[in-house]
Amino acid sequence: MSFSTAFVKKRTAKNTFYGHINTIVNWQDIDNEIVKYYSVGKSATGKPSYSGLLLFKMLLVGVWSGNLSDRLVEEMVNENLSAMQFCGLELEDEVPDHSGLSRFRSLLAKNNAFESIMNLINKQLEQHEIVVKTGVKIDASITDSPRKPRGKTTYQIAEDRKEDEVSEAEKDKQTADIKLVKIVQQGVDTDARWSKKGHKYYYGYKKHIATDENGLVLSLETTAANEHDSLTFEKVIDKATLPKEARIYADKAYKSEKHDKMLLNKKLKNRIHHKATKNHPLTSWQKKFNKRVSSFRYTVERTFGGQVLWFNAGVAKYVGMVKTHAQHALECIAYNLKRSPVLIVKLQISKHQVVN
Repeated sequence: MSFSTAFVKKRTAKNTFYGHINTIVNWQDIDNEIVKYYSVGKSATGKPSYSGLLLFKMLLVGVWSGNLSDRLVEEMVNENLSAMQFCGLELEDEVPDHSGLSRFRSLLAKNNAFESIMNLINKQLEQHEIVVKTGVKIDASITDSPRKPRGKTTYQIAEDRKEDEVSEAEKDKQTADIKLVKIVQQGVDTDARWSKKGHKYYYGYKKHIATDENGLVLSLETTAANEHDSLTFEKVIDKATLPKEARIYADKAYKSEKHDKMLLNKKLKNRIHHKATKNHPLTSWQKKFNKRVSSFRYTVERTFGGQVLWFNAGVAKYVGMVKTHAQHALECIAYNLKRSPVLIVKLQISKHQVVN
């Protein structure tokens, strides 16, 4: 502890968010996970490298502050006392520069470490009793890439949410298209693909998530934008490690005989929207069922909306599937942690009301 510690605590006393996060999260467990992928050694000048936990906290600060660039994160931690204190730094300490932050992210992205960290943090949130897995909502959202192809080129385009009649063979073809010859054009993200939603075309990726009843993200998959939502359905469910009899809510894009059987075999309750097919319109009961299911699915839409509003999510900051998946995972971690203090307070209030 340095002579400036008391001064910093006094100046940051009104900023309670970072303090709440430090109370909720056991950072030692997170540090133990990070060192599996990033070990502290010596820099080129012989000085000890910065700890992985410090760099990870800086990445979180960047997302919470609107998905800042690495340069802006460095500046913020240098200038913002609350962010500096959250990262465990004193006024006299040197802040890691943007290049070190970028290398750290790339290393963890390469090893899919951010998803592992998200799972570990979610286990801690379960201990706080704010993760409720009885009703799980699944959906996907577009992450637009600014690194689009230019000129007249033919691309396969998947129309989002309008593939009721797509056969399994056609869905497999969409997946296979991701492995086709790369687009040869400088500055283009060749892992991304085109998709159509409504009347608008997008080039980028899809973020597939499963959320709990509070909208906290339980699991995550990242695909090219042209991959049909239903292809990741079982993967997202398996990653969420759900209890038996959990209700699975999803829109009609996920409806298929295969998925109905899969949910039955896993002893999960099927709450997927029914969809009309040729010569088979929805029955009155199916319409009522869909309306009822829609009233529960808003939480996953709120999760996507919250990430866009708070973190400027929805735009790929980096090039490639691996780094975009890391971005998605960081956004989901940041979202879960941002909502946790309020959810914990609400839980305590409800418990107090029950006792009284």
